[in-house]
Amino acid sequence: MFRERLKELRIEKGLTQDKLAKILNISKMTISHWESGYCEPSIAQLIVLSTLFDVSIDYLVGKTD
Repeated sequence: MFRERLKELRIEKGLTQDKLAKILNISKMTISHWESGYCEPSIAQLIVLSTLFDVSIDYLVGKTD
């Protein structure tokens, strides 16, 4: 669920994977891996993502709608 939510929120905000990676100071490949489900972000990264997209961590990981 996280991977779908991340991609949806990124696109809604008008961000490419590259732009999001630059905002988070990580590689584009990391964003790609998150969106493909290959790996998941750390708790600290989830906090930053939830703040950036103005959603709860529960929403990001699929616990709430």
